[in-house]
Amino acid sequence: MSFFQQPIFYALLMSIAGVGIPVMAALNGSLGTKLNSPALATTILFIVGGLVSTIYLLLSKGIPTMPIHKPIPLFFYCGGLFVIFYILSITWVAPKFGVGNAISFVLLGQLISMVVIDQFGLLGAPRYSLSIQRLCGIALMIVGVFLSVRRS
Repeated sequence: MSFFQQPIFYALLMSIAGVGIPVMAALNGSLGTKLNSPALATTILFIVGGLVSTIYLLLSKGIPTMPIHKPIPLFFYCGGLFVIFYILSITWVAPKFGVGNAISFVLLGQLISMVVIDQFGLLGAPRYSLSIQRLCGIALMIVGVFLSVRRS
């Protein structure tokens, strides 16, 4: 198994991706404020992202040519709606509420949804039961979210 298939690589990659979320929120929130339009800032973000992901697609493996044998349920194509909602929300809210506060409550929502998705194996995800240990860890993370946004 190569390094790129090791859990440590996945953890590092996702940690780096996690660093990008507040950076993106700050950049896009500031862009939305300067343009006086969170919607325009979001559109620009998706144009840049669309171009970069298209270039990556073409340079990596290209467009898959293997035919799809089973129909794919429509809701599997709706992930972009959640991304649009997130980007529009963070672009509008972060300059008013603070990047830290906004991301902290995004994290809270992610914790809740990950537990539900994992517990029931929703949306094609692997099923991971909620153990006492996992529940305690999530509870500590939720407490951490509230402590990080609390102002003394």
